[in-house]
Amino acid sequence: MKTIQFREAIQQAMSEEMRKDDTIYLMGEEVAEYNGAYKASKGMLDEFGPERVIDTPISELGFSGIGIGSAMNGNRPIIEFMTFNFSLVGIDQIINNAAKMRQMSGGQFNIPIVFRGPTASAGQLAATHSQAFESWYANCPGLKVIVPSNPYDAKGLLKSAIRDNDPVIFMESEQMYGDKGEVPEEEYTISIGVAEIKREGTDVTIVSFGKIIKEAYKAAEDLEKEGISCEIIDLRTVRPMDHDAILKSVKKTNRLVILEEAWPFGNVATEITYQVQEQAFDYLDAPIIKINTADTPAPYSPELLKEWLPNSNDVIKAVKKVLYKK
Repeated sequence: MKTIQFREAIQQAMSEEMRKDDTIYLMGEEVAEYNGAYKASKGMLDEFGPERVIDTPISELGFSGIGIGSAMNGNRPIIEFMTFNFSLVGIDQIINNAAKMRQMSGGQFNIPIVFRGPTASAGQLAATHSQAFESWYANCPGLKVIVPSNPYDAKGLLKSAIRDNDPVIFMESEQMYGDKGEVPEEEYTISIGVAEIKREGTDVTIVSFGKIIKEAYKAAEDLEKEGISCEIIDLRTVRPMDHDAILKSVKKTNRLVILEEAWPFGNVATEITYQVQEQAFDYLDAPIIKINTADTPAPYSPELLKEWLPNSNDVIKAVKKVLYKK
């Protein structure tokens, strides 16, 4: 094992796959000459050249469409958005072409493409740069949605995403690129659609994904001092979702808290809540609680942002509520 940064895990995954397959290329704003806005493609231009690491104008609709067209013609593009907030400019191509082309062509065209970049808030970046669209993309049939929370998962899942024959939305975080973690030096992949229990527990299940899961870890450590045992599940993949892992855990703990950095209406936590009440209602000893951001655009003010974002104290309160403890 070697300790590397999250950004290095992303770079390694892309580079290793590109060395094996000449049809894979990376395209986006500042991915080449600048080594990536977050240095996630550092050194790739030097190794692969300007035909496979391609800087684009600020034109998400254009280069998303180019990537989809090239995928229809036998390539396997990786399209980087400087942030998924900017993917809204190209969302017509993603939803109406990438996600639907296989069905509309009667299976004649696969679209093996990865759209990747940061999601959700990253500090004081204000309302239009702090949005989480995981549930938006997961709502669309034809797309797979991956949101890793650490370097190990990021590398293994990105390699699987690049090899996948369907379009994959791969969402990272600006605030995780510097995170460090152990990653095997040998080849490995992680299967898409498989959640992982990051912490074993017996009293309550906490489901989360992406960078906000760190708040669940903090809460679990504090709650353990009070004799409360939390089981933490990292979804890793939002679609397809590993319902079995969640259900198995809930049947053991009989309580569920869901932590998600997204607006409260119609999100990933809402879907999990429905699935659990439908398939494991008789195992629940308390109502499910979901923790989300406030139902407003993200504020710029640092004090308001603290109130807007979920934190470990919110998780502690929710866990005690489902346990009927004060």
